[in-house]
Amino acid sequence: MNALTQPSELPAARGCGDLPVLRERGQREVFCGLTGIVWLHRRMQDAFFLVVGSRTCAHLLQSAAGVMIFAEPRFATAILQERDLAGMADCNEELDRVVTQLLDRRPDIKTLFLVGSCPSEVIKLDLAKSAERLSRQYRGRVRVLNYSGSGIETTFTEGEDTCLKSLVPEMPALPAGQRSLLIVGTIADVIEDQFSRLFGALGIDQVQFLPPRRTDELPPVGDGTHFLLAQPFLNETARALMARGAHHLAAPYPLGAEGTLEWFRSAANAWEVPENTFAETLRAPMARAEQALERYRAQLAGKRISFLPDSQLEIPIARFLHRECGMELVEVGVPYLDQQFMGPELDLLPRTVRLSEGQHVDKQLDRVREDRPDLTVCGLGLANPLEAEGLRSKWAIELVFSPIHGFDQAADLAELFCRPLIRQEKLAV
Repeated sequence: MNALTQPSELPAARGCGDLPVLRERGQREVFCGLTGIVWLHRRMQDAFFLVVGSRTCAHLLQSAAGVMIFAEPRFATAILQERDLAGMADCNEELDRVVTQLLDRRPDIKTLFLVGSCPSEVIKLDLAKSAERLSRQYRGRVRVLNYSGSGIETTFTEGEDTCLKSLVPEMPALPAGQRSLLIVGTIADVIEDQFSRLFGALGIDQVQFLPPRRTDELPPVGDGTHFLLAQPFLNETARALMARGAHHLAAPYPLGAEGTLEWFRSAANAWEVPENTFAETLRAPMARAEQALERYRAQLAGKRISFLPDSQLEIPIARFLHRECGMELVEVGVPYLDQQFMGPELDLLPRTVRLSEGQHVDKQLDRVREDRPDLTVCGLGLANPLEAEGLRSKWAIELVFSPIHGFDQAADLAELFCRPLIRQEKLAV
């Protein structure tokens, strides 16, 4: 693909947005929304995440985050005991006591998130009222918010969506007559810096990010706000921003060279950036990305791949692997499909792909066994059984924890899919 092609000049793709979607409901296999704390607490440096849950919740977070016992992370679990679950103790009094101890020990906390879990929701513990009560108590010292990280009905990346949605009402109003670009979704700091430099070179100076690095510096929002989604699982946050007057800029997600180019183009069009300025600014990063991808195309081209529903990253990554790496898409499954925010991506998928929404583990595994793709992207719990059957797998969760957005990370994204294929070749020797 030429680095500076117009959208009408992109490689032909009829798209699959109008094709029937295989919708499945049944047994699910996915992490809960608490997992999002692992990347959220690294991003928001003055925030603390207090999970109200069980010992299982605590073990999950410690295992996922790889936190040593002597570390001082910005998350913890207020563990519900048997007396709490049986209604024999006043959970609110216990929660107030734990929060007081926490804030006395950690005066650096500016925003405290009370995070609901499956156990707290089962016993109907109202953390929204708890957050309101504690906010009044600590007014001027710390902001207390709440959101649900329960895995009862959600996939694990929805934890970030509910977290960011809770921040939207706290964002100050953008003054009338001002204009700003808001990038929504947790990305690595180094990628934020890269994006900021490129937007600045395009002449788009008022660029801010949600979540910010510090929660006491929330960006303003209003009628003059245009926002780009950096992550494909922030539907509710996007709608909350739109309810406050912000305008969504439809675009593919910034994954791979093509997706990143069109993502920047959406903002450039909104700011009426001259085409020659756009072309000159993005020529070099686009060329670097395409050159870096060359070595991985040879390894991936012609390989068949299936995605089981896990993180919501499936569709944009499938688009990248098909269009830029030459992989054949067998099935692309997503936990849920929101046409409003996934339309530009669906327009770029081939009509030959099988698109599925929701999860029925047994049926999906049967299709994988029948299709026998070269690679299956799936959750941790399904990877080892597939490997035992001679089917190569890729852990979906690694895609969430890795910095994969933008031009300079396109080759890193492709390499993640080369690794299991290379491992297979080495083991076959």
